[in-house]
Amino acid sequence: MNEPRHETGPVRIVLVAITKHGAQQAAALARALPRARVCVAAKFADAMQGLPNEVWAYTGPFKDEIAGLFASHDQIVFFVSLGAVVRLIAPHLKSKDEDPGVLVVDDAGQFVIPVLSGHVGGANACAETVAALLGAVPVLTTASDVGKTIPVDILGRELGWTVEAPKLNITRVSAAVVNEEPVAFVQEAGSPHWWTRPTPLPANIHRFERFDAVDLDRYAAVLWVTHAEVPPALWQRLHERLVVYRPPRAAAEAAR
Repeated sequence: MNEPRHETGPVRIVLVAITKHGAQQAAALARALPRARVCVAAKFADAMQGLPNEVWAYTGPFKDEIAGLFASHDQIVFFVSLGAVVRLIAPHLKSKDEDPGVLVVDDAGQFVIPVLSGHVGGANACAETVAALLGAVPVLTTASDVGKTIPVDILGRELGWTVEAPKLNITRVSAAVVNEEPVAFVQEAGSPHWWTRPTPLPANIHRFERFDAVDLDRYAAVLWVTHAEVPPALWQRLHERLVVYRPPRAAAEAAR
């Protein structure tokens, strides 16, 4: 299958329709995403005539298609009701690190709703793209997106940063960020252009250039961008309050 290109690499996307009206909507979006695949009920496949997209016209029960869609795609855009999608995908969910992004477009084409894997799976970003193409509104419910603050679990991903922290730390630190508790952001490496939102950095995020300049007792959490080794004693001292980011060394040196 041809794959659409994304800033961070290839993204396998499929547009799914099971009704006549849904097929018409999927066809309209497919014209704007010629490399996306289309999965449509066979009796409505005529709506896809003339499109360059790869089309899979299924004939059996739609629920039998879900496992294959999950296994073969990074983003699944459903032109199906939200409730139906939730019931259909529920038996196939594993974790946010494994599940594809799942989006729902309402029947009037007014809203695009990321349902699953909004951050790590990229559904939020995909929803904004799809909404722009359809002239719709992306309905983002992830706290960091709504609050226009730092997405702890994917910060710097587009710059090649990797996250180093237990999952519990990411959860605890994310809570501190969105609850507007004081958070220290220490950047000793990597590109300085990591904040890409049009709004200012939230007031509860305090920036530092050196870790040793931070009074650890004053902050609920610490985000540390560094190449330095983090001693076990420091992980233990900060317990669930620390998340470390590792930028690519070459990129960091070039940026500075």
